[in-house]
Amino acid sequence: MSSPGPPVEAVDATAYTVPTDAPEGDGTLAWESTTLVVVRAHSGATTGLGYTYGSPATVQAVEQHLAGVVTGRPVWDVPAANEAMHRAVRNTGRPGLVAGALSAVDIALWDLKARLLDLPLTRLLGACRQEVPVYGSGGFTTYDDDRQDRQLRAWVHGQGIPRVKIKIGGSWGGDAERDRERVIRARRSIGDTAELYVDANGAYTRKQAVRTGVFLAEAGVTWFEEPVSSDDLTGLGQVRAAVTADVAAGEYGYTLPYFHRMLAADAVDCLQADATRCGGITVWLRVAALAEAAGLQISGHCAPHAHAHAAACVPNLRHLEWFHDHTRIEQHLFDGVLDPHGGTVRPGEAQSPGLGLTLRTEAAERYRV
Repeated sequence: MSSPGPPVEAVDATAYTVPTDAPEGDGTLAWESTTLVVVRAHSGATTGLGYTYGSPATVQAVEQHLAGVVTGRPVWDVPAANEAMHRAVRNTGRPGLVAGALSAVDIALWDLKARLLDLPLTRLLGACRQEVPVYGSGGFTTYDDDRQDRQLRAWVHGQGIPRVKIKIGGSWGGDAERDRERVIRARRSIGDTAELYVDANGAYTRKQAVRTGVFLAEAGVTWFEEPVSSDDLTGLGQVRAAVTADVAAGEYGYTLPYFHRMLAADAVDCLQADATRCGGITVWLRVAALAEAAGLQISGHCAPHAHAHAAACVPNLRHLEWFHDHTRIEQHLFDGVLDPHGGTVRPGEAQSPGLGLTLRTEAAERYRV
C-alpha cells in the first residue's frame, strides 16, 4: 500500500487591519479599513499561504474550529480536508465568518500541496488559458468626481484595462440623481470603447432597479451587479428579464447549494463566486462547473491573487475583479503579485510554486491585530 504522503503538521492564522487610502463606500456600507486574515499551513519546512478578508475574529475560527481538523491529514487530499472542515463547523455556524475561515484554510492547503510538488497552482490544477482577463473595480460612492476620474483613467488609459466598474445605489438607492451623474462622468473618463460596469450592492428595490436599467442601457453599461439584494433571487430574476445589461451576483454565496438555487432561479447572466468565502478553491471550482452546466460564465469576486490560478483553470471564465481595496493591500503586503497591464494577468508565468505569493512579514507587522 502506498504512503498517504506528508501530513499537515500545523495551521495558524494572523489578522492585519490596513487603513484605506481614502474613505470607501457603496450603496449600503462605508468603511475606512480592511482586515486581511492570512492562514499558513505547515508541513516540514514548507508553508502554504491562504487568506480571506473579514473580521479579525476569523483568526479564532481558524484556530479553535479548523486547525485541529486538518492537522495530521495528508497534504495531498485537500478535498477530503475541505469536507472534514464543512462537517466540523455544522453547528458552529457555517455561513459568513466561519466560511471565510474555512476558505482561507482551503486555499493555504492547495498552496502547500503545490509548493511541496514545486508546481505553480495552475500546473497542479490544469490550466485552460495562460491569460486571465481582469476588470478595474472601485469607483466608490464616497469618491468625489476628481478621484473617480483619476482612478478610472489610470486603469483604462494608464494600464490598458478595457473594462471598469463603479459603485452606484448611494444611500440605499436614495440618491438616484447622483448615481446618474457618476455613471455619465465615468463614461466620459473611460471613453466610448471601454466596457463600463456598475455595482449597486443590493441597494435598489426591484422596480427602482428596472428603472435604473433603462438609463444604464443608454450609457452603454453592460454589467449590473446586485441590482437588488442577492438574497432576493426572485427579484434578481425579474430585473434580469427586464434590463439589457448582464445581471451578476453570487459574492455572498457561502455554500455550494446557494449557487445551485441561484442558477435554478434564473437569477443571473454571469455567476460570481468568491473563493475566500465560498469554501476556498475546492468549492470555487465546483461553482464554476455548476455555472458551465447551466450555460453561464463565472467571474471571480475580489481578492484577485487568491483567485487567479483557479480562474485560469476553468473553461467558462469571464473575468476576475481587480478590486482597488484588495489589490492595494495585496501589492503592499505580498511579494509575487501579478501585473494587470493590458487587461489580463498571467498566473504561473513566473513558475513560482503554489500561488507564487510570499508575505512581506516586516511590512505586514505594523498592521497586525
